[in-house]
Amino acid sequence: MGSYSVLAALPWPVVPVLLILAVVVKRRFLSSIRDNPGPFLASISSFWKVQQIINGHIEEEMLALHREHGDFVRVTDNEVSVGHPDAVKHLLHAKIAKGSWYQVFSIPDYRFVSQMSETDPQRHIDKGKNVAAGYALSNIIKSETYVDDIIATLKGQLNSLIESRKPVHLDKWFNYFAFDVVGEVTFSQSFGFVKAGNDIGNAIANARKLALYVSIMGHFVWFHNLTIGNPLMSTLGLIPASHLFDTCVAAIDARKKNPEARNDMMERWLNVRNTHPERMTDAEVFAAAAANVGAGAETVSASLQALIYYLLQNPMYLRRLQNELDMAQVRGELSPVVQYAEAQNLPYLQACIKEAYRYHSSIGTNLPRVVPKGGLTIRGRYFAEGTLLSVNLWVIHRNPDLFGPDSNSFNPERWLDKERAKTMDYFLVHWGAGYNQCPGRNLAHFEINKLAATLIRDYEFERVDPKKEWSFKNHFITTPCDWPCRAKRREMAGV
Repeated sequence: MGSYSVLAALPWPVVPVLLILAVVVKRRFLSSIRDNPGPFLASISSFWKVQQIINGHIEEEMLALHREHGDFVRVTDNEVSVGHPDAVKHLLHAKIAKGSWYQVFSIPDYRFVSQMSETDPQRHIDKGKNVAAGYALSNIIKSETYVDDIIATLKGQLNSLIESRKPVHLDKWFNYFAFDVVGEVTFSQSFGFVKAGNDIGNAIANARKLALYVSIMGHFVWFHNLTIGNPLMSTLGLIPASHLFDTCVAAIDARKKNPEARNDMMERWLNVRNTHPERMTDAEVFAAAAANVGAGAETVSASLQALIYYLLQNPMYLRRLQNELDMAQVRGELSPVVQYAEAQNLPYLQACIKEAYRYHSSIGTNLPRVVPKGGLTIRGRYFAEGTLLSVNLWVIHRNPDLFGPDSNSFNPERWLDKERAKTMDYFLVHWGAGYNQCPGRNLAHFEINKLAATLIRDYEFERVDPKKEWSFKNHFITTPCDWPCRAKRREMAGV
């Protein structure tokens, strides 16, 4: 009697149970990655990992698992998290394909493939060449005076809050600022969040909901593409990212009607599209703009918040940074709104920013890569073609062998030793590494330098409730919330 006949003879409720059991046995005990330790549920499905994402602190789980099990931890039936420093070289810097998880970042649907959602290394590199001129620091600097205006408006809002003795919610203001800068640099027009002092159209709240959605559905891209990610849903305006789609469409339309539109990012990309239509389509231009709006604000806000929060937690470092800023001010080296070039000449500020990048990486979920043909060996362990190997930036950045025995502490002074800093720089991968580095890293670093230097020089901040720790949910981006401060103008600075 054949196996089919045997199954047919069984009571029907037993058949699916046996099939599920067969899948469990195959994945748990017959997989090529069966010898890698990890939670049992992770060895048979993606649901353990999805549950951690929903819980909002997968970075803590990954740190704990790597401390318990070592360099290799199985996190799904076909994925191993690699915590050894060699992962930076063999996975992040290597020219190998990204996992299909990234495809869900095509917004609003799979027709709009950005660098973020492109998984093929060569196509990713080609897309990078198309948008490189817009993201170049030399191009971003041309918008500095307009960013200065946004910072001046933000200072005016802070001054009003100080006069009215109201608390300052930096988590909100940093998001408003970052969104406005993206609008100014990309479309030659601020979105107006800082001036309005609120979340216009619930754009920020919706972006966070979208982050949770994509971080989960990235594990089920096939289902996403059949449903919410289907172009038909985009056409009907029923997708979770419709607000982002609408924001970009409105911004592009406003830019076309703006006689004062500059040679901004959009202009650079349109020039490439017009000059080389075979290289860049209209969909790719839109995809680049959507990626800017969708991810640019949250990552900047997370890093700015981490910088201020941990300086307040460590007043000694804050005072040293304020002293550096004050001395530069006395020497006449700082403008009313600190310029990017001026901030770059402040070594203690740079050390503090790097430490914020390291200690609170804005990306908190694992970044997957696909083992190429022929397999891949890391630290003597062989992985077969098609296996997913992923890296969690928090695990790399908290490695004591790389960043010292106090790697679990916020200490910007680890970066002051230039020789040591050179070694650590290679493993500071907060913007990713290799061909998949965040294309907007120059803009983000530009924003963070200018605003941090200006605010820390000009204001004193004190948490309303110093005993209450901040909170954040790691749904891909680790943007904190709910830590109100009192603010006052500093006597040293002529605000």
